[in-house]
Amino acid sequence: MEELRNLAEAAGYTIVATITQIRRADPRYQIGAGKVEEIKMLIKETGAEKLLFDNRLKPSQSYNLAKATGIEAIDRFKLILEIFTKNAHTKEAKLQIQLATLEYERAHAKQRVRLAKIAEQPGFMGLGGYAVDVFHEAINRQIHTILSKLKKIREKRSLHRTRRTELGFLSISLAGYTSSGKSSLFNSLTDENAEVNASLFTTLSTTTRLFEFLNRKFLLTDTVGFIDRLPIRLIEAFHSTLEETIYSDLIILVLDISEPVDIIEKKNNVCLETIERIGASGIPLITALNKIDSVSERETQQKLEALKTQIKNPLFISALYKTNLDLLKDTILLRLEGYIQASFSIPITVKTMPFISWIHEKTTVKETKYENDSVKVIFEANPLFVKRVKKRVQEFNGEFETIPPNL
Repeated sequence: MEELRNLAEAAGYTIVATITQIRRADPRYQIGAGKVEEIKMLIKETGAEKLLFDNRLKPSQSYNLAKATGIEAIDRFKLILEIFTKNAHTKEAKLQIQLATLEYERAHAKQRVRLAKIAEQPGFMGLGGYAVDVFHEAINRQIHTILSKLKKIREKRSLHRTRRTELGFLSISLAGYTSSGKSSLFNSLTDENAEVNASLFTTLSTTTRLFEFLNRKFLLTDTVGFIDRLPIRLIEAFHSTLEETIYSDLIILVLDISEPVDIIEKKNNVCLETIERIGASGIPLITALNKIDSVSERETQQKLEALKTQIKNPLFISALYKTNLDLLKDTILLRLEGYIQASFSIPITVKTMPFISWIHEKTTVKETKYENDSVKVIFEANPLFVKRVKKRVQEFNGEFETIPPNL
């Protein structure tokens, strides 16, 4: 109920009353008829304008509730869609939300048309005399158009990824439960100004920036937050956004350490399950336990002790105050220790000088020695980039050598 309240507030609602019921779902209303009468009284007393359900509502249940109470009833899925619609600023995010909405409507087309023909109730758009097949076909055409537009955006993103790989940059994705502090960490690591807000789902589009430390350059991506029972339609709709996580070399999972242990445990499980669902479970992962500025050192250690068997590679940080970010960077290097050290020697010519400058810009250069009419360079880079360097050196008729570790 607390999360439903947070979702409602993120969508812009003011909560005037709450009601719960533990029982088998009622086929007509989802809740019992007695609870419907209670709700009608609460609506009179509070002037409520909408009913928000944590449970999934069938179209017939939404219709029956609206008919009985006089106000629209929506479920968790529709509520999350409202938040996404409110926070979507890019063309891609807007298209993905439209896609999720249309697929939801298509799945319930038959009932929607039947109910629209009976009578119009709050929240039910007039569908006129549409037959089910006509309504279904109209949705299919819109879905096809959106998928075509999203395909072009995905192709462009794929080209960008290929280009980044060619440049030798390793990619790191920030993942985590919504409102855990991912964007704050993104800003602290990159000196950017990505929007930070206490509301849920502030970030709906990926933002990728270059950040550098210890003469090594990485690409950091801030992604859409996860949430418990995130509908599969939304995961599918946001596939092009989430695939940045799939193709990353490292995932930093951000959790809020200031929350109770059982909530941290639940959110950690939700995040790991979502990472698995999108096909990214094989990627190395660091867990950044954020907001240590809000918790005492003793409480922090107690929580770590309680969670140590479930948290993968934990690290305490404060994104807001930049606490332990140097330690996080060192850990990133350890996790991405696929770097190879190599050396090459090439003649100094008009053609090779730009290449030497490029090596200094794109790799970690350990040593450069100029001897007569040649130059020897010792550098570090990821294996794919080292292969590219070797090929270029051979084109310059130079000598190339991979240096064994610890030498």
